[in-house]
Amino acid sequence: MGHKFIPRDISWLSFNGRVLQEAADPSVPLPLRIKFLGIFSNNLDEFFRVRVAALKRAAEIDSHELHDYFYQAPSSILSKITELVIKQQREFDRIWNQVQREMAKEKVYIKSADQLKPKQLKFVKDYFDREVETNIIPLIVDEDKPMPYLRDKSLYLGIAMQKAGAASDRKYALIELPSRNLGRFVILPSPKHQKHIILVEDIVKVNLPYIFSYFGFDEFVAHTFKVTKDAEFDIDNDVNTSLAEKISKGVKNRRKGKPTRFVFDQKMDADLLELLIKKLQLSSKDSIIPGQRIHNFKHFMDFPDVFRSYHQPEERSAFEHPEFRGSTRVTDVVLKRDVLLSFPYHEFRPLIDLLREAAMDPDVRSIKITIYRMAKNSKIANALINAARNGKEVTVMLELRARFDEEHNLQWKDRFETEGVKVLVGIPHKKVHAKLCIIKKRVENKTIQYGFISTGNINETTAKLYGDYCLMTCNKDIMGGINQIFNALQKPKAPLDESITDQRQLMICPINMRQRIDALIDREIAEVQAGRKGRIILKMNSLSDRESIKKIYQAADHGVQVDLIVRGIYCAVNQKHFLKPIHAISIVDEFLEHARVFYFYNGAKETVYISSADLMTRNLDHRLEAAVEIQSAPLKKEIREMLEIQLSDNVKARYLDNKQRNRYVDNNGQACRSQIAIHQYLKAISY
Repeated sequence: MGHKFIPRDISWLSFNGRVLQEAADPSVPLPLRIKFLGIFSNNLDEFFRVRVAALKRAAEIDSHELHDYFYQAPSSILSKITELVIKQQREFDRIWNQVQREMAKEKVYIKSADQLKPKQLKFVKDYFDREVETNIIPLIVDEDKPMPYLRDKSLYLGIAMQKAGAASDRKYALIELPSRNLGRFVILPSPKHQKHIILVEDIVKVNLPYIFSYFGFDEFVAHTFKVTKDAEFDIDNDVNTSLAEKISKGVKNRRKGKPTRFVFDQKMDADLLELLIKKLQLSSKDSIIPGQRIHNFKHFMDFPDVFRSYHQPEERSAFEHPEFRGSTRVTDVVLKRDVLLSFPYHEFRPLIDLLREAAMDPDVRSIKITIYRMAKNSKIANALINAARNGKEVTVMLELRARFDEEHNLQWKDRFETEGVKVLVGIPHKKVHAKLCIIKKRVENKTIQYGFISTGNINETTAKLYGDYCLMTCNKDIMGGINQIFNALQKPKAPLDESITDQRQLMICPINMRQRIDALIDREIAEVQAGRKGRIILKMNSLSDRESIKKIYQAADHGVQVDLIVRGIYCAVNQKHFLKPIHAISIVDEFLEHARVFYFYNGAKETVYISSADLMTRNLDHRLEAAVEIQSAPLKKEIREMLEIQLSDNVKARYLDNKQRNRYVDNNGQACRSQIAIHQYLKAISY
């Protein structure tokens, strides 16, 4: 039987199309529509840095094995990507024009260099003198000189300049815009009840005659562009180099990455455009994408808070978990019963408090925790450092290979080690993506262990935006499993399966999660073959692993009810021979759906896991991941009911169909917007 799959990169573009739908939705508040445009742009940048770069390398090799890996020929996928991205760019431009009309109704305007009033012009010149001038370095571009190095993630102004009537003496220059240091937006002096905003590139445009006064030019044409580069780096196998040094070297080598996309203002000077394309060694095979005057829309995720009519609704505010109401210490609650935190609905504070209490508790001997991405000013990190200062043995497994956070994590490594925290940096060839914490205390010659296991990063910033689950527990089997994982991390050269053996409530990648999930699906198949009910609900970020999809196909083929909630990449295809078609939806809303949940009906006994792993090959085979079985009957019921709420969403859910049309779920009954409904559900629960 032949199996069909959607190439993951084409599916990913379909997901980003759902993000663009949010920006287009007039029911979404205007500040959030602008933010979704920024998210769409930022997503696309990372897609070109990583996925398109990988496809281009694969297309050069063009082997049957790679065709199999990508589900299609890489060259064919690249052609389709270019077609889809240009189509989405047109839709993006249409939405942005509509959003600007909506902004005008709110009396918020983005002003270009040629629209400034005299008072604003003076302000811009003063601002340039005070803030901008020392942050820019003009670079002359010449046919006969090497191309200046262009940084990835930066926005550039391409300038053509000449003296009036002397086109033969034309020169070209580039200026890297200082948005990293100064931000992108400056609020101008504005008329009453209005807000005028200027972008940093327009501040530079106003001052071009001053910047290039040495040449005596009086005609300037300036437009923005950006270059996206291959962000992958190879970690060499030099056994004499520490992993931290390899990562540091790899981060520096990123600057050598080849361009994967060139996006420019379609009104750019034609000769300058031709020169840039030539100097960057771009060809018709590369993604050369004309656009409007504003690029690097990722900055619009941080658009100024200038909309008076928008206020954060009550149903978007985090609240205290009822288990901790009236309790003096988080630790005391966790030592009595399991607690499930659902972010961003519940406050993140109990995790910080658990570590703060451990840092001060004289009976606590040690804290061990895995960290993948941390907040910039992390309270979690501060609690760990305070614990080390108080004489606790603190061990942090810090994943230095967390993509685009490598530099940030290297800095934390230095800080932790300076403060006496023991830092583990993982195991060869496998990222540590599991989210784990174990705290040990000694009371009357007895060791007590407690901690937590989470689907998302231990990060107080993203916990306000990402939908995740965190189980706080003192369950002995779970703590025993986490202990084994840390023992393995402390012996990185030993085979994982030698250190991690007896696991009752944890599924671990790459040791047994794939096999255990297959067995759980087989059990549901056996149930329907025996004439009983079989049901699977899988919620995750992405579904792309071939063998996992084939197992899901097998379940559908036998008549198991398969419900999938997949936010992003979705490579499965419903096929005619399925006895019961797969029901798959994607929910894209204000909060990022990030939790992974594996639910199996199990003859009405219900088996539920929460996991750090998606069903992707990279997670199942090439990362250390952990899923924990929920034992508490009330918590299992709680998770299942939240899954059912999401499966009932008919406001923000889209069908994941074979044609990737992103059709909204039919709105036949009462409207159900699952993120609002879950907030209300959790607030109504009493324990």
